[in-house]
This record gives sequence, structure tokens and C-alpha cells, in this order.
Amino acid sequence: MPAQHGSFALGELARLVDGTVRGDPDRVINGIGSLDSAADDQLSHLSSAGYRHLLESTQAAAVILAEEDLSRWSGDAIVVAKPYLAFARISQCFARKSALAEGIAPGAHVDPSASIDPTAAIAAGASVGARSVLGPRVRVHPGAVVGEDCVLAEDVELMANAVLYSSVQLGARTIIHSSAVIGADGFGFTPDEQGRLVAIAQLGGVRIGADVSVGAATTIDCGALDDTVIEDGVKIDNLCQIGHNSVIGAHTIICGCVGIVGSTRIGRHVVLAGGAGVGGDKPITICDQAVVSACTLITQDITEPGIYSGAVLHSPTRQWKRNALRMLKLDELFRRVARLESSLANKASK
Repeated sequence: MPAQHGSFALGELARLVDGTVRGDPDRVINGIGSLDSAADDQLSHLSSAGYRHLLESTQAAAVILAEEDLSRWSGDAIVVAKPYLAFARISQCFARKSALAEGIAPGAHVDPSASIDPTAAIAAGASVGARSVLGPRVRVHPGAVVGEDCVLAEDVELMANAVLYSSVQLGARTIIHSSAVIGADGFGFTPDEQGRLVAIAQLGGVRIGADVSVGAATTIDCGALDDTVIEDGVKIDNLCQIGHNSVIGAHTIICGCVGIVGSTRIGRHVVLAGGAGVGGDKPITICDQAVVSACTLITQDITEPGIYSGAVLHSPTRQWKRNALRMLKLDELFRRVARLESSLANKASK
């Protein structure tokens, strides 16, 4: 990959994504932008037919597009089979990186028993607990906390105020965004003889794979006995809750405000859209490649790939209350209809 220095030749970017240049491969690109806002030194992309009309007016220096759209654009271009994927990869060349100097900054607290690679960067105000191991090029921003017995592989990044409790493992290139909390106690209690809640000790850890992204203010609980597991490539949005002992399969997408109860098993390449919830009377399993639409509540296993929805449409409150009360009578109504059908069938047979 070209160095992240902000200016690239068009041909250089094309090679990064195995694309073909139409036009001047030496054209200098200084940034990226959308078709309707890109400057004349920026690269844009056409990834949806709904934006084709913007090719007529865009000021972009060049456009990433598919072969079938090449005739609609007379300027410089990078031609690829999957323009949006190419755009995603090229965008990393222009990603903003905050400056953290290698080493342990004055004002950081690092336990003497921790092992810190010399290329890691620990900012002022950050904390690293006993026996934790931080690998090459790990970046720990101000206010972030690494608890005891944690292991952070190469190129892991903890943004400001992210918190790892004890016994958390993070795979290579994983990023934990601000105010996320990884490894807090799972929600485990049982009532005693007087009905007072007694906590169940949460003795497991959290294992997160490589290339995972955990969004701001998301929480992932530690396991009660075994570890909570997030496999490689999982992308978790902001404000999500993942309960203890859950297992999230590789390359699954979990959108904002999703709630997942403990001991859930989610397969690979699953999508949970915003506000979806997972929980029932028993641990839930969701198979590979299932898609759960926004605000859907999953209370039973999903065993076949597909798109699943189950949100109740909103309505004015008074109407909703009337309908909710009527729903309580659905079982009685079903039985009455069944009796009527049986009676009619008997009369018809005579």
C-alpha cells in the first residue's frame, strides 16, 4: 500500500485496487469526496445507479466506476468490478491518524510487570495493568485503561477513555472506540431465600479477534465461566450491548443500539440492523448469513439464511392500547374460529 502522506498518483491508487486507469495515470489526487462535493484534485466514486446523474456536474479529478458506466464519464477514471469496495480500500490512504509518539508518555501509568513493545505508544493519562502484554505499534490514547492480564496484538488501537477490564485479548488491527467497555461483569444474579439478589461471580474473559471494530460506548461483558468471543472481522457500531458468554461469528455486522443477551450464538456474515434485540427463554442461535432488520426482536433460533423482521408498526397511543388489549384475545378468537370452521365442515358433510 502507498504511504499515507495525502497525495497520490491516480495510477498508484489504481494498482492498490487492481483497477485500470482511463486517462492520465500521473494525475495527482489530494483527497476523496462525494460526486456532488469533490474538488478538482479529489477522487470520487460511482457505486449506485441512483447517483449516475451526478457525473454530469461533478468537479472530481477522477472517478472510480464500473465498466458499464465508463461511457457516461469523459474524465479520468479508475475502472473496477466493485467500485464501492475499491473506494473503501483507497479511502484508507487518506485516513486521519492522530499523532502518538512511540514509547510511554510522561503521565501514563504502566505497571512494572507489564510488557510493552518499544514501538507501542502509551499516551499521558492512559493506564496499563499488571502482567498485560502490548504488541508492536499498539496505540493507547489518553484516558484509556488496559486492565490486568490483557493481551493486545500488533496495531491494536484504544481510543480515548476506552476501558478493558482484566483478561481481555484483542487481535491484530482491532480498534476500540471511545468510552467502550470490554470485559465488565455479565448480568448474573440469583435470589436467595429472602428474595435478595446474590451476584454470580463472572470468572471468564473476553477474546476479540483480528480486524474487529468496536463502536463508541458499546459494552461487551466478560464470560461467567468461559470467555465471551468476538471472531475476526466483526464490526460493531456505537451503543451496543453484548451479554456474557456470547459468541459472534466472523465478519458479522452489528448496527447501533443492538442488544444481545448472554449465551447467544451468532453465526458468520450475519447482519443485525439498528435497534434489533436478541433474547428469549433459552439461549438463541442465529445461523450464518441471516439478516435481521431494524428493531426486530429475535426470541427463537434462526436456522435458515434469509431476511427476518418482526417489529410492530407504531400507531397513536390510544389506538395502540386498544389493539394491544385485543391482541390478548387472539387465542380466544382463534379457538372460536376453529370451532365455527369445524361446525361448518360437519354441516357440509351431511
